[in-house]
Amino acid sequence: MTRTIVFDVGDVLVPTRSLHAVVGEGLGLAEAEFLSGFWTGRGAYDLGGAASEYWTGVLGAWGREADPDLMAELERRDAARWSVLPDEQAALVAERAAAGDRLALLSNAPAPLASAVRAAAWSDPFDVLVFSCDLGVGKPGPELFARASALLGPGETVFLDDKAENVEAARAHGWDAHVWVGVEHAREWLSR
Repeated sequence: MTRTIVFDVGDVLVPTRSLHAVVGEGLGLAEAEFLSGFWTGRGAYDLGGAASEYWTGVLGAWGREADPDLMAELERRDAARWSVLPDEQAALVAERAAAGDRLALLSNAPAPLASAVRAAAWSDPFDVLVFSCDLGVGKPGPELFARASALLGPGETVFLDDKAENVEAARAHGWDAHVWVGVEHAREWLSR
């Protein structure tokens, strides 16, 4: 029986530790101020909310007026960071595909980031890509896991996510789920 390995994207396949440097470049904001504003309203955006509403809220949290050009640039930078995998994560994906595992993604993500992943060459080995923006529900809600299972079909499902609450929700749904702590740990665990 082929197993399906389901990966989260943010902080699993694509680290967000450089978020301030990549998205906030040239804004003159301290990292804490940038991050506080960046996460304002992100939940609704991840569920399919409009980019213009999200970025207007972010700029407001930073004490700035809505500027369509700046909002478009921030949206582009935010989505572009999901366009490329780091070498270690790319190697892990290639190894698991070569080993015969079926690969899938399950991520809370807004539409521009989901589009960036779908357009990226790195997503080619993935059979199923599930994003919260497409379904209007997100992790750790049980409905997202139920809908993802329907898309994946029968068989063993293994899930890797950086958030313990998402892992617990996946386990409650019957998946073999583990907290992501890094590529080497995942490589060892998946090779067992």
